[in-house]
Amino acid sequence: MANILVLEKPVTRRLEFSTVLTRQGHRVVEAHNVDEFISHAAQADIAMIDLDLPDGAGYQAAQCMQDQRPQAGLVILTACGDLDHKIRGLKEYADQYLIKPIRDDELSAYMVPMVRRFGRENWRLDSSKRRLYGPDGQQDALNQHEMLLMQLLATQPQGTAATVTRRAIATAMGYDWAEYDERHLDQMVSRLRRRWQKLSGRKLPLRTERGEGYSFSEQIDILG
Repeated sequence: MANILVLEKPVTRRLEFSTVLTRQGHRVVEAHNVDEFISHAAQADIAMIDLDLPDGAGYQAAQCMQDQRPQAGLVILTACGDLDHKIRGLKEYADQYLIKPIRDDELSAYMVPMVRRFGRENWRLDSSKRRLYGPDGQQDALNQHEMLLMQLLATQPQGTAATVTRRAIATAMGYDWAEYDERHLDQMVSRLRRRWQKLSGRKLPLRTERGEGYSFSEQIDILG
């Protein structure tokens, strides 16, 4: 997953890029001018910059990115397919040089290696969409109780103190702990683990802390 900053003047095109990248679980910030871009540059893992902006504003933004976030990835967007321009862009600024118009599947394909190099390896939980995103781009839709469980896990400090008790989970779901059948919780966690394994081919790092509750062994960022 990655924080992606998009500088593109046409609103419709910015929205298209944002929609594609958000579906992949990335956090996207849109900028319509250089000043707005600069204000968000420090938080970006990857920047997408339209070089066709007037008065060299695209190059100004690219230079700003190099100065403020030299460790970030940079994707140049342009309608100019001239080879000399492409060579200059790749030598001086960019990790990727994309010629517009760009298809959705093309953008997705180019972003995969960029995210591997520059993205963040955290899990992400989208509260508004009730979706869990893995560090390799996998995602799963959660039901209400699964979402509550993951929110509780995500808001705990990481490490040995990150255990969420069974009682806390049942209470958050609206149950009376004195009357709650803990087998329902065990079954829910088991289903969630099996589903994630089937979807992604890897284990969900949701650990059972025997006699206590559950913990999540990796960092989870909350979106939305």
